[in-house]
Amino acid sequence: MKAQAIASFGEPSVFQTIELPKPEVIPGHVLIRVAATSVNPVDFKLRRGAMPAIAPEFPAVLHGDVAGVVEAVGEGVTTFKPGDEVYGCAGGFKGMGGALAEYMLADADLLALKPKSLSMKEAAALPLVAITAWESLIYRAKIQPGQTVLVHAATGGVGHIGIQLAKWAGAKVYTTVSSKEKAAIARDLGADTVINYRQQTVEEYVAEHTSGKGFDVVFDTVGKDNLDRSFAAAGMHGTVVSISTRSTHDLSPLHAKGLTLHVVFMLLRMLYDTQRAEHGKILFNVAKLVDQGKIRPLLDPKSFRFSEVAEAHRYAESGQAVGKVVVEV
Repeated sequence: MKAQAIASFGEPSVFQTIELPKPEVIPGHVLIRVAATSVNPVDFKLRRGAMPAIAPEFPAVLHGDVAGVVEAVGEGVTTFKPGDEVYGCAGGFKGMGGALAEYMLADADLLALKPKSLSMKEAAALPLVAITAWESLIYRAKIQPGQTVLVHAATGGVGHIGIQLAKWAGAKVYTTVSSKEKAAIARDLGADTVINYRQQTVEEYVAEHTSGKGFDVVFDTVGKDNLDRSFAAAGMHGTVVSISTRSTHDLSPLHAKGLTLHVVFMLLRMLYDTQRAEHGKILFNVAKLVDQGKIRPLLDPKSFRFSEVAEAHRYAESGQAVGKVVVEV
């Protein structure tokens, strides 16, 4: 099979089209004929060598997100059959081949049937970000109807799903953006109130929208200084959930307000093979919500072919993308 692989860490130019043996199906796994994949920040961090401990061996086939058709099923797999259209985040890390290839061997526990209402390209944009948002807001924050939820970065991969999940759960949803164009997208996704963080300080928008009390739940999808802003935005006895905490912070604001901080690292179940079936369950639920019109992926208008993976990475890293960057295999 053809694959886009890297033989060393570096810039996007390290991608090369190579021939690799087609994987053989093993117990508990399925072989997927890949239709599409999407670029997540972890993918270009792996390519750059920023996370060598979890990188696959060279020649490395990257990318976790996949949408495609089941080609074969291994012993013990009863949930899928050849011909099924599936999606998931199922590889591209240490010990697991990625989706930048014509075929991908995937643990069946990490997959679900693709939403019927989505194309392969659209479905490939969802897995990692949807699982991350679900673990953050549904499993950890346990958001309740009527709560005020602030989601940072409305048009980011995780943020745009977070808005829709919080809305589905019955929360009053606030979100931050950097432009009028992104504000319009955020409202279209269901946000009740959109805040331009370049025009207002945290103190100003907390005063305006919560009478100074702060939000019940703050979802930080950005990290670094934004985690400190999230502490400032949270109300007394509030909850902060972050997906980016590789940084040093003063935790005294948590003490002063009795805050709860949750850290979500979505890859843990995959990397350590612990409760992997939770990912499949989440994707099953997400597919139902998609087909009910409650959730939809936000795709950047630019689309990339298999031979254009390097360009897709450059674009995703540039910060210019609005929504997910997808590669059709």
